[in-house]
Amino acid sequence: MKKYPLPKQEGFTLIEVLVVVVIVAILAAISVPIYIQYVEGARASDAQATIGAIYNASKMYYQDRSEDPTDVQILEDLGYLDIDQSTEKQWTFTIVGSNPITQIIGTSTSEMKGGAGREVTYNVDNGLFEGYGLPSEEGESERGQ
Repeated sequence: MKKYPLPKQEGFTLIEVLVVVVIVAILAAISVPIYIQYVEGARASDAQATIGAIYNASKMYYQDRSEDPTDVQILEDLGYLDIDQSTEKQWTFTIVGSNPITQIIGTSTSEMKGGAGREVTYNVDNGLFEGYGLPSEEGESERGQ
């Protein structure tokens, strides 16, 4: 009996393709949450920078007037602070407490791509930021509750 050589088949087997798909899925499952946390942190950094400017403007206001401002608008009206127009569209800022100020809170508006109602809080007592886009005590970013 004469044997004919089988033609050489090129390509990947189903098992090889499935192994590659599983590896890609595992890598995506690891990297997507890290990417989301990175994006939230980038969005929150705008609020953090502005909150820092508000706090510094509040200290200058206190030096000049011997009292703390009660509203961010007062700081803007008197020239102590100039908030960028794009930041004003995406965030609203609130000063909490008076003599002394205890917190400055930035709350996102519907213009922010991350959604409305996200808060970044600066606690004056301990000098720490908390909230959206920042690591929580569990080591994860808060997801807007």
